[in-house]
Amino acid sequence: MTKQGYNDMSRREFLRKLGLGAGSAMAMMAMEPMNLWAKGNEKTPNESAEHKMTYRVQHGSGKFISLLGFGMMRLPNDQDETNQLVDYAIEHGVNYFDTAPMYMGGQSEVLTGNALARHPREKFFVATKMSNQNRRSWSFEASKRMYEQSLERLKVDYIDYYLLHSIGGGMDSLKGRFLDNGVLEFLLKEREAGRIKHLGFSYHGDVRDFDWLLDRQEEYHWDFVQIQMNFLDWRHASLNKGGWKKDADAEYLYNKCEKTGVQCVVMEPLRGGAFGRMAKELADQLKTVHPDDSTARWAFRWVGSHNNILTVLSGMNRMEHLEDNVKTFSPLDPCTEAENKLLAEIADQMAGFPTIPCTTCAYCMPCPYGVNIPGNFAYYNEAVNEHVLPLPDKQADNYAEKKQKFVEGYKKALPNEKEWASKCQDCEVCLSKCPQQIRIPNQMARIVETLRRL
Repeated sequence: MTKQGYNDMSRREFLRKLGLGAGSAMAMMAMEPMNLWAKGNEKTPNESAEHKMTYRVQHGSGKFISLLGFGMMRLPNDQDETNQLVDYAIEHGVNYFDTAPMYMGGQSEVLTGNALARHPREKFFVATKMSNQNRRSWSFEASKRMYEQSLERLKVDYIDYYLLHSIGGGMDSLKGRFLDNGVLEFLLKEREAGRIKHLGFSYHGDVRDFDWLLDRQEEYHWDFVQIQMNFLDWRHASLNKGGWKKDADAEYLYNKCEKTGVQCVVMEPLRGGAFGRMAKELADQLKTVHPDDSTARWAFRWVGSHNNILTVLSGMNRMEHLEDNVKTFSPLDPCTEAENKLLAEIADQMAGFPTIPCTTCAYCMPCPYGVNIPGNFAYYNEAVNEHVLPLPDKQADNYAEKKQKFVEGYKKALPNEKEWASKCQDCEVCLSKCPQQIRIPNQMARIVETLRRL
């Protein structure tokens, strides 16, 4: 049979011709790393290079997607450095690259497009988004321009994975951004025409939007959904608004997708780096099991152990992070039942820490008054994890020591006073931008009050 004959053959038909029954086929499909025929490629991913990257099969298309996906939100603002990262990733089996028009003010799509254009088109899958969160971009014309600009910046004539970006702002936002203006209808037609290969959405916020879209799967036929998922958010997301789960836990989101037959792309597997700043006594519990493994490796293994995950996004703007993550997924070592239990216990302990649920995505920036919002939250959370906060009673022997440590640490983390929480004017411009739905001015006031008391 010719190569084209294999390319035109469905995955199920290919397995049937090999003489595999349904049970054997499913068992073979579940093997890690994948060694089945990759549609459109001359060889399987593992035969075409020395790497041992773990792959998942895209439902319907039979495409092989690397379980490690490259998140391009915070790239080095240098084309040569970006090229080196992308070259290493592709060389070691990573083939999913995720960007968006709003990342780095549009520069991420440019850097990503230039880097990927140096490689054969069949070597990579690129994902980008309809980032029309700003009301000025809600019109059909503005949204269409954003979509066309993404194609130009990425230097492609089709987009492999296209998303409605960050749904969850409520039905008024959903209707204004995608439904009433005809944008979703347009994107569905673009998928039908082949200029979008797979259509999905990324979710933050009000779970009613998430449910509304997935409950219409027969109408929209979502190919994938991007959710925030990690071992802490699995059962410890913020709950309840008017009787609804406003920001539903990841277990609910994942199970809903699985029941609907829609695969998940995972963002924030490390919860914005929070697991790297985990309290020492919690990290030590993991070290007793695997002394040489980082908390990041634990987090990736936990997410990747779930079968309905298509790819796990990681922002990797430094070569050492990319190299370490590639090792974790080449191949992935799934978590055991005992390890899952340990991570669940650690998540319960972490949930008791009074941290601010910021993932340092910086969507809230820039602040009109110059406040470094993620910087303030990152330091506050670090102080909690290191047990500097909450402060002990003023009569306690270690009160003065912790007070001095918090103040000195704050000034070191934010040496420019113009970025301090005290500069917050409670303008609320940041509120609609935060995918975690954090009441940012309230949390800034919390930091200001802590500093005032000191």
